[in-house]
This record gives sequence, structure tokens and C-alpha cells, in this order.
Amino acid sequence: MMKHVSELFVYRDTRLRDVLIRSNATRRGIVLVVDESRRLLGVITDGDIRRAFLARTDLDTPASDLLSAKGERPKPITAPMGANHEQLMALLRETGVSHVPLVNAEDQVEKLVCLEDLLQEDEIALHAVVMAGGRGTRLHPLTEDMPKPMLPVGDRPLMERIIRQLSETGIHQVSVTTHFRAEKISEHFGDGQGFGVNMSYIAEDRQLGTAGGLALMPEPESTLLVVNGDILTEMDFRVMQSFHREHRAALTIAVRQYEVQVPYGVVELEGVHVSRLVEKPVHKFFVNAGIYLLEPEVHRLIPKGIHFDMTDLIREAMERGMTVVSFPIWEYWRDIGQHQDYIQAQADVKNGTLSK
Repeated sequence: MMKHVSELFVYRDTRLRDVLIRSNATRRGIVLVVDESRRLLGVITDGDIRRAFLARTDLDTPASDLLSAKGERPKPITAPMGANHEQLMALLRETGVSHVPLVNAEDQVEKLVCLEDLLQEDEIALHAVVMAGGRGTRLHPLTEDMPKPMLPVGDRPLMERIIRQLSETGIHQVSVTTHFRAEKISEHFGDGQGFGVNMSYIAEDRQLGTAGGLALMPEPESTLLVVNGDILTEMDFRVMQSFHREHRAALTIAVRQYEVQVPYGVVELEGVHVSRLVEKPVHKFFVNAGIYLLEPEVHRLIPKGIHFDMTDLIREAMERGMTVVSFPIWEYWRDIGQHQDYIQAQADVKNGTLSK
């Protein structure tokens, strides 16, 4: 918990790696670039950092370069100390920003006001859907009589960790798609009240793919958070929601950097001639992390009663010209899809890498 606004301060020469550490530690979605007198020079948001991550920006890049790259306004948006609720809400709506530093008569930063602090909870809440209908065949024999999301990770089922994380984030309306051994899930969670959520169930009479089950629920009235039931992560869903809103996206896909090392020396050719030798190169990709935010118009694209995967939905949205963006995860993340992943998740709980 942040105790003072100074915990958000970084300076012109602060490196991106340290900006990232400060942003993660304070969990406010922003850091403030100030001079030696606490006067505000600019702001770097969580979204700015994630965009730099997507662009593979060097971690030694100074904060001043990040401000230049984003075309920071000559004078950052601020409000005076003493501004009331109505004035702050008007400023946030007029400018489209989510944070406003409050400054004193000497232009020194005294406080930070966030949109989430000013809005009522029901205005920012998300409806979440946990996709838990898969068979988990790659985890046999563990999943012969147990849905994969109910496998224990540490002292509780994998899916309980997801549900508790949603609750702690402030998300209390949760639907769960079920198919294989659905009663194992419903008997454990019931109506969700014991886990801090209101839970409902969407029963698939046959497997409908990674998105098809969503067509069985009523059309959402606002943004829908979809989480695969075999995902462990410590990312903040509210940060992803802010990123989604900032980009006015119809669909946001969480992505994770994945590295593949070629176990041989690679020979690059131009015709028959050798142009370069690279010894065991590492290739980096962004892969689908199994977490999505989608608007009602995207939900309407899901056909009813047929097998339909999330990849099909993403392609359909892109073909229709909808705004589809990626949200990079650098926080803890693991897909429990295979035995080695499950074993590693258990180790992560034991050694404290996975804290929740």
C-alpha cells in the first residue's frame, strides 16, 4: 500500500528497469517524473511501460527518452491542491486521463488522484467469465476424474486461486463455463458467496471450444473479462482494463513473451553463399496468455451452438476492422497445460514465486 506520493517519483535519468520496479511496487498504474524540487516533468503510465515492452525497448533507456517517445505535453495535466470532486471528475472526463497529480503553489507534487478513487465500484466493475469446460487430456491421469481447473496448486484448487484473485481485484460477478465433471466445480464453489463473488454456471452439453461457451450467456452490457480456467497469474485485471479503455479497443488479448532457443548454430544464406553464422540463437515471440477483454459487439460475433475457438473470434474481429490490441504480461504467469507446468506451479507456490 502506497503511503506517500513520493513513492511514485522517478527522475529524468531513472532507467526503464527501475521505472518498472517502482510501478509494480506502488500498483497505481503510473509513475511521476520530477526534478530535484519535486516539480512535475511528465508522467509514465503502466500502458507506456507495456508499449515500450512490446517495442522491445532496452531496459537501460532513461525515463526522459520514454517521455520524448510518447510526445509528452509541454506541461503535464495537473490540478491544484484543494480541487473538489466535481472539478476533478470534469478534468478527467475532459482530458481522458486516468490520473491527475495535485500540485501546490510552487508546482510541487503533493498528491495523486486516480479515476478509480473517484468512481463508485459499480461503475468500474467487470463481469468475468472463467472458461472451465475443457477435458485437460494432456494432464492425464490427474484429470481422468477431475476437471483441470480443480487440480490442487499448493493448498487450494487452481480455479480457487483465480476466483479469489478476481474478488480481491473488485470483480464480484463471475460466470463459469463447465462441461467435464461440472459437479466438482459447482459443489466446491456453490453460489460463490464464500469466496467473495456471485457465481453462476454456464453448462456446455458438449465441448464448444475456447469461445463457443460464451454464446450461451446473455449478451453482456459492458466489457467482459474472459480468463482460461488453467491460468495462474499475478497481473492486476484493473490495469488491463485501463489499457483496454486507453486504446478504445473492442478486444484486448493478454500476451506473454516466449523464448525459443535453436540448439544448433544457424547458417544464414544468400543463394549458395554463407552470409552469417549465428550460434544457438534465441528467438522471442509474444504468445496468447489466455486472458481477454471484449466489448459486447465482439461477443455478438460468437455463433450459437457450434464449436468456436477464441482464435476464430479474434480473426473475425480483425476481419471486420475492429480494434484488437495486445496487453503484455510481465508479472507472474503460467499456463497449467502439461505435467511439467503443473509441477513447476507447485514449486512456485512452495518457494514463494507464486504468492497467492
